Amino acid sequence: MDKKEIVKILEEKHQILFDWLQNQPEEIWEKAPEGKWTTAQQIQHLVDSLQLLNNALSYPRFFLKHKFGLCNRETRDYDFIVKNYQKKLIENKDQAAFFNRKLKKPVLKNRERLLNRLQIQNKKLQYKVNKISDLNLDTLVIPHPLMGKMTIREIVMWTAYHTEHHTNILKEKYSNIL
Repeated sequence: MDKKEIVKILEEKHQILFDWLQNQPEEIWEKAPEGKWTTAQQIQHLVDSLQLLNNALSYPRFFLKHKFGLCNRETRDYDFIVKNYQKKLIENKDQAAFFNRKLKKPVLKNRERLLNRLQIQNKKLQYKVNKISDLNLDTLVIPHPLMGKMTIREIVMWTAYHTEHHTNILKEKYSNIL
Protein backbone atom coordinates (compact mmCIF):
# COMPACT_ATOMS: atom_id res chain seq x y z
CA MET A 1 0.00 0.00 0.00
CA ASP A 2 1.54 3.30 -1.04
CA LYS A 3 1.47 6.51 1.02
CA LYS A 4 -1.54 7.99 -0.76
CA GLU A 5 -3.54 4.81 -0.14
CA ILE A 6 -2.50 4.72 3.50
CA VAL A 7 -3.53 8.35 4.07
CA LYS A 8 -6.82 7.68 2.27
CA ILE A 9 -7.62 4.60 4.36
CA LEU A 10 -6.74 6.44 7.59
CA GLU A 11 -9.16 9.21 6.62
CA GLU A 12 -11.90 6.78 5.55
CA LYS A 13 -11.74 4.65 8.71
CA HIS A 14 -11.85 7.72 10.96
CA GLN A 15 -14.69 9.27 8.97
CA ILE A 16 -16.78 6.12 9.39
CA LEU A 17 -16.21 6.35 13.14
CA PHE A 18 -17.10 10.06 13.27
CA ASP A 19 -20.23 9.49 11.17
CA TRP A 20 -21.35 6.73 13.54
CA LEU A 21 -20.67 8.89 16.61
CA GLN A 22 -22.64 11.82 15.15
CA ASN A 23 -25.73 9.61 14.88
CA GLN A 24 -25.61 8.30 18.44
CA PRO A 25 -27.30 9.77 21.50
CA GLU A 26 -24.94 11.46 23.93
CA GLU A 27 -26.08 9.08 26.68
CA ILE A 28 -23.93 6.28 25.30
CA TRP A 29 -20.76 8.31 25.90
CA GLU A 30 -20.52 7.15 29.52
CA LYS A 31 -22.64 4.01 29.26
CA ALA A 32 -21.01 0.65 28.62
CA PRO A 33 -22.35 -2.73 27.65
CA GLU A 34 -21.78 -5.33 30.36
CA GLY A 35 -18.05 -5.82 30.93
CA LYS A 36 -17.02 -3.52 28.05
CA TRP A 37 -15.56 -0.06 27.67
CA THR A 38 -17.75 2.99 27.35
CA THR A 39 -17.82 4.86 24.04
CA ALA A 40 -15.66 7.49 25.74
CA GLN A 41 -13.07 4.89 26.71
CA GLN A 42 -12.99 3.50 23.16
CA ILE A 43 -12.29 6.99 21.82
CA GLN A 44 -9.72 7.71 24.56
CA HIS A 45 -7.94 4.47 23.65
CA LEU A 46 -7.79 5.48 19.97
CA VAL A 47 -6.51 8.97 20.87
CA ASP A 48 -3.83 7.50 23.15
CA SER A 49 -2.76 5.02 20.47
CA LEU A 50 -2.49 7.71 17.78
CA GLN A 51 -0.65 10.06 20.10
CA LEU A 52 1.92 7.40 21.01
CA LEU A 53 2.56 6.70 17.33
CA ASN A 54 2.80 10.40 16.46
CA ASN A 55 5.23 10.92 19.33
CA ALA A 56 7.40 8.03 18.11
CA LEU A 57 7.39 9.44 14.59
CA SER A 58 8.55 12.81 15.96
CA TYR A 59 11.92 11.34 16.96
CA PRO A 60 14.81 11.75 14.54
CA ARG A 61 15.10 8.81 12.15
CA PHE A 62 18.63 8.02 13.38
CA PHE A 63 17.27 7.65 16.93
CA LEU A 64 14.61 5.15 15.82
CA LYS A 65 17.25 3.23 13.85
CA HIS A 66 19.61 3.16 16.83
CA LYS A 67 16.93 2.28 19.39
CA PHE A 68 14.93 -0.34 17.47
CA GLY A 69 17.04 -1.34 14.48
CA LEU A 70 16.03 -1.86 10.87
CA CYS A 71 13.65 -4.26 9.24
CA ASN A 72 15.28 -7.33 7.69
CA ARG A 73 12.22 -8.61 5.79
CA GLU A 74 9.67 -7.52 3.22
CA THR A 75 6.93 -5.17 4.41
CA ARG A 76 3.72 -7.04 5.07
CA ASP A 77 0.48 -6.02 3.40
CA TYR A 78 -2.71 -4.71 5.00
CA ASP A 79 -4.56 -8.05 4.91
CA PHE A 80 -1.68 -9.86 6.61
CA ILE A 81 -1.52 -7.21 9.34
CA VAL A 82 -5.28 -7.41 9.97
CA LYS A 83 -5.28 -11.22 10.18
CA ASN A 84 -2.19 -11.25 12.38
CA TYR A 85 -3.69 -8.65 14.74
CA GLN A 86 -6.95 -10.58 15.05
CA LYS A 87 -4.96 -13.73 15.82
CA LYS A 88 -2.81 -11.93 18.41
CA LEU A 89 -5.89 -10.48 20.11
CA ILE A 90 -7.36 -13.96 20.56
CA GLU A 91 -4.06 -15.43 21.76
CA ASN A 92 -3.29 -12.56 24.16
CA LYS A 93 -6.58 -11.41 25.67
CA ASP A 94 -5.06 -11.12 29.13
CA GLN A 95 -2.06 -9.10 27.92
CA ALA A 96 -4.31 -6.69 26.00
CA ALA A 97 -6.52 -6.22 29.07
CA PHE A 98 -3.46 -5.65 31.29
CA PHE A 99 -2.01 -3.09 28.88
CA ASN A 100 -5.24 -1.07 28.96
CA ARG A 101 -6.16 -1.54 32.62
CA LYS A 102 -5.65 2.12 33.59
CA LEU A 103 -7.67 3.62 30.75
CA LYS A 104 -9.39 6.84 31.82
CA LYS A 105 -13.17 7.23 31.78
CA PRO A 106 -13.79 10.55 30.04
CA VAL A 107 -17.00 12.33 30.99
CA LEU A 108 -19.64 13.75 28.66
CA LYS A 109 -18.56 17.36 29.14
CA ASN A 110 -15.18 16.44 27.56
CA ARG A 111 -16.73 14.70 24.54
CA GLU A 112 -16.11 17.43 21.97
CA ARG A 113 -12.56 18.02 23.21
CA LEU A 114 -11.73 14.32 22.97
CA LEU A 115 -13.27 13.97 19.51
CA ASN A 116 -11.30 17.03 18.42
CA ARG A 117 -8.10 15.45 19.76
CA LEU A 118 -8.85 12.27 17.80
CA GLN A 119 -9.30 14.29 14.62
CA ILE A 120 -6.08 16.26 15.23
CA GLN A 121 -4.01 13.16 15.96
CA ASN A 122 -5.34 11.48 12.83
CA LYS A 123 -4.48 14.51 10.67
CA LYS A 124 -1.00 14.68 12.26
CA LEU A 125 -0.39 11.05 11.38
CA GLN A 126 -1.52 11.60 7.80
CA TYR A 127 0.83 14.57 7.52
CA LYS A 128 3.75 12.60 8.95
CA VAL A 129 3.14 9.66 6.60
CA ASN A 130 3.28 12.01 3.63
CA LYS A 131 6.59 13.47 4.86
CA ILE A 132 8.40 10.19 5.58
CA SER A 133 10.33 8.66 2.70
CA ASP A 134 9.25 5.28 1.38
CA LEU A 135 12.65 3.93 2.38
CA ASN A 136 12.08 4.95 6.02
CA LEU A 137 8.49 3.67 5.97
CA ASP A 138 9.76 0.24 4.99
CA THR A 139 13.02 -0.02 6.94
CA LEU A 140 12.51 1.74 10.27
CA VAL A 141 10.75 -0.34 12.91
CA ILE A 142 9.00 0.55 16.13
CA PRO A 143 7.58 -1.83 18.72
CA HIS A 144 3.89 -2.55 19.08
CA PRO A 145 2.88 -3.92 22.51
CA LEU A 146 1.02 -6.90 21.03
CA MET A 147 2.45 -7.35 17.55
CA GLY A 148 6.16 -6.83 18.22
CA LYS A 149 8.39 -4.80 15.92
CA MET A 150 6.64 -3.44 12.87
CA THR A 151 7.80 -1.19 10.07
CA ILE A 152 6.36 2.31 10.15
CA ARG A 153 4.27 1.50 7.07
CA GLU A 154 2.87 -1.58 8.80
CA ILE A 155 2.04 0.18 12.05
CA VAL A 156 0.29 2.99 10.20
CA MET A 157 -1.77 0.45 8.25
CA TRP A 158 -2.51 -1.28 11.56
CA THR A 159 -3.67 2.09 12.94
CA ALA A 160 -6.26 2.35 10.16
CA TYR A 161 -7.51 -1.14 10.96
CA HIS A 162 -7.41 -0.43 14.70
CA THR A 163 -9.89 2.40 14.16
CA GLU A 164 -12.13 0.10 12.12
CA HIS A 165 -11.87 -2.59 14.82
CA HIS A 166 -13.08 -0.22 17.55
CA THR A 167 -15.79 1.23 15.31
CA ASN A 168 -17.09 -2.29 14.73
CA ILE A 169 -17.04 -3.00 18.46
CA LEU A 170 -19.06 0.16 19.10
CA LYS A 171 -21.57 -0.65 16.38
CA GLU A 172 -21.99 -4.24 17.58
CA LYS A 173 -22.13 -3.61 21.31
CA TYR A 174 -24.40 -0.56 21.19
CA SER A 175 -26.85 -2.06 18.73
CA ASN A 176 -27.99 -4.26 21.64
CA ILE A 177 -28.50 -1.52 24.24
CA LEU A 178 -30.01 1.34 22.23
